[in-house]
Amino acid sequence: MGWLQDETGLEKTAANHVALTPLSHFNRAAALFPDKIAIVDGARRFTYAEYHARASQLASALDRAGVASGDVVATILPNILAQAEAHWGVPATGAVLNTINTRLDVDTIAYIFGHGGAKIALVDSAFLGLAEAALERMEGKAPRIIEVADPASGIPASGRHTEYEDFIAHADPDFAWVMPQDEWESLALNYTSGTTGRPKGVVYSHRGAYLHTLGLSLDWGLNRDTVYLTIVPLFHCNNWVHTWAIPAVGGAVVCCRDITARAIYDAIADEGVTNFGGAPIVLNMIVNAKDEDRRDFGHIVNVYTAGAPPPAATLAAIEPLGFTVTQMYGLTETYGHVVECIWQEDWADLPDDERFARKARTGVAQVMEEHVTVMDGETMHEVPADGETIGEIMVRGNVVMKGYLKNPEATEEAFRGGYFHTGDIAFKHPDGYIKITDRAKDIIISGGENVSSVEVEGALMHHPAVSLCAVVAKPDDKWGEVPCAFVELKEGASASEDELIAFARERLAGFKTPKRIVFTELPKTSTGKIQKFELRKLVKEM
Repeated sequence: MGWLQDETGLEKTAANHVALTPLSHFNRAAALFPDKIAIVDGARRFTYAEYHARASQLASALDRAGVASGDVVATILPNILAQAEAHWGVPATGAVLNTINTRLDVDTIAYIFGHGGAKIALVDSAFLGLAEAALERMEGKAPRIIEVADPASGIPASGRHTEYEDFIAHADPDFAWVMPQDEWESLALNYTSGTTGRPKGVVYSHRGAYLHTLGLSLDWGLNRDTVYLTIVPLFHCNNWVHTWAIPAVGGAVVCCRDITARAIYDAIADEGVTNFGGAPIVLNMIVNAKDEDRRDFGHIVNVYTAGAPPPAATLAAIEPLGFTVTQMYGLTETYGHVVECIWQEDWADLPDDERFARKARTGVAQVMEEHVTVMDGETMHEVPADGETIGEIMVRGNVVMKGYLKNPEATEEAFRGGYFHTGDIAFKHPDGYIKITDRAKDIIISGGENVSSVEVEGALMHHPAVSLCAVVAKPDDKWGEVPCAFVELKEGASASEDELIAFARERLAGFKTPKRIVFTELPKTSTGKIQKFELRKLVKEM
C-alpha cells in the first residue's frame, strides 16, 4: 500500500470536485455552439444561445415568483418548447421538476399536486380545464397556474392565467443558474402510473441524470450531427433523460406535439431526424402508415424502443423502411432504460427469423448501470443462465432512483437485499442476455404451467392481419387460467377467431394457445403501453 495510506492534502476542493449535473451540459453547449440550432418547435427554431437565454428567463421568472431551492414546479405539457425549457429553467433555480402525465384523471392530478407540493404549474391551454378541476379537488395549498398557449397548433390562450411568453418576457436572460452543491440533490419528481392505489413519487438526483446522459451518449453514439425527435413524452422518465443528453454532444432536439406517422415522417424528411425513442406501438404506427403519410429520406434512423418487448415480426417489418431498432428496458425508477440489446456482429449472418428473434431480446446492462441480473426474489440468488429458469430482474447502480417521496417503507422494500426489485419476470440466455417474459402480475398459470403473455403475443403478431395484441389470463374452471387475446386488426384487414387460434397453435404448445380471441381497439397509455389492467376488467365481465 505504501504512500496510499497517507492522503494528507488530497482532499476534495473546488478545483477538483464539482457536483455532477446535466445543467453543466447546457452551459457548455451555449458557450461552445452559440450559433448552432439547438431546438426546433414547429416553425420556431432557436440556437443554443437563444435556447439557453430563454431557459434562463424562465428560471429568472420563477425566482421572481418566489420559487426557491427545493421547491417543486409542475408541468402539464406535451412535447413542446416550454416543456423542454422547463427541464433546464426549473432546476436552474434549484427547484425540482415534476412533469405530470397529461392523460391522468382529475383526482390523480389533484393528489400529485398536493403530495408533491407544487408551487407553480406550467399548463398547456389544451389541458387547462383538467388542471383547474384538479385544483378544486386539492387538499392544501394549490399551485399558481402559468398557462402555455400554442397558437400555431390552434390552441390559443384562455386569458384566465398569466401566459408563459408574458411570464418570461421581461425576465433576465443572464440569470445566474443555481448549480447543486451536492450532486445527490433532487432534480426531478416523476409519479409512477400505478394501476392500483395512489401513484408513487420517484425522485431523481442530479448525479443519476448526469451519468445517464453520458451513458446514453456513449451507447447510442450521439454526436454534434444528432437530430433527436421527442416522441417519448417529456413527462415519462423525463423523456428517458434524452433531452438532457443532447446538449452534451451539441446535437439538436425537434419537438413533436402530436405523435402521428405523418409527423414522424415529416420530421425525418424535413429536419433530418437521426434518432428517436418510442414504444413498440410507435414502430407499429410507422410500419402501417398510409402511403400519403410517408416521406422519402436518404439516411438510416436509429430508434430505441422500450415499454414492452417488441415482437420480432415488427422488427422485421420496420428495418427495410430505413430504421435500425434497438430494444431497451427500464422503469421510471431507473431514469428510463438501463438494459440494451447490444448488437453482436456474428448475428448478422443468421437467418432472418433468428436474427430478429435475437434483436427482440431484452439485453444486457448499459454502461451507466453497475449490475443487472435475474434473481430469485426471495433468496436473492441469481438464476442459472439456461434460457428457461425464470426470476425477477434486479438492478443495482448509479441510475437507480433516490427512492419514493414520503414513502420510506416502499423504498426499503424496493431496495431489499441491495438491489432494486423491478417486479419484471425474465430468464437469462447462456450468453447473459436477459429476456423478459412478463410482469409478475401478467404471468398466466394454466394447469400449473407458466404461460408468458409476451410469448403468445409474439406468435400472434406474425399474422399478417394483426396490428396489435395483448394477452391476459381468463379464469377457467378446468385449468384455473387460460390465455385470452385481445386483438387490434390492421386497417382493411380481416381475420376470424378460429383462424387466429389455429395460427397460434401452429407456433405454440397447446396450453399456451389462446382459448379466446376478442377483436377490439386496445386501451393504451399516453406512452403507447397497452393497459392490461383494463383488459383484465373486460375479462371479468365476460
